[in-house]
Amino acid sequence: MKRLLLLPLALAMTSLLHAKPVNVGDPAPDATALTETGAELHLADAYKQQPYTLVYFYPKAFTPGCTSQGCSLRDSYEKLAKAGVAVIGVSTDDVATQKKFKDAEKFPFTLLADTDKKVIKAFGQSGVLFASRQAYLIHDGKIVYADHKGSTTKQAQDILDFLAKNGG
Repeated sequence: MKRLLLLPLALAMTSLLHAKPVNVGDPAPDATALTETGAELHLADAYKQQPYTLVYFYPKAFTPGCTSQGCSLRDSYEKLAKAGVAVIGVSTDDVATQKKFKDAEKFPFTLLADTDKKVIKAFGQSGVLFASRQAYLIHDGKIVYADHKGSTTKQAQDILDFLAKNGG
């Protein structure tokens, strides 16, 4: 009998761990987190600043894949900006770590310290430990591009290719 009671509980817990990420066509999630400078950033406000906003998630600052992903965006930042793309990186690292990461890698874009995992959860990630490597391009308040697998060295090129194919 105990096993019968534990099965629904285990299934419910598993579903919480695998939240459904947002998809193309969905409204862009709104959440608030602190930037690497400690300033509060409301994503809904950020979406209005440029024609496009790329919100990308990475598990942990200073790790090889996360550094490669950020450097891809840094190295193509001028092309992205020329295409009207603002870039925002998100991880569960704290403000001080995000600041050190941004300074060390010379990232010209905002990093969010999502320590309470509000942004991660707003985008449908479980947020159990770290952010999953994903990227979302937002235009006019909607998700127009979703990378649920998370590119690393080609993150910027993936976005630029998408914009070239879709008139961005």
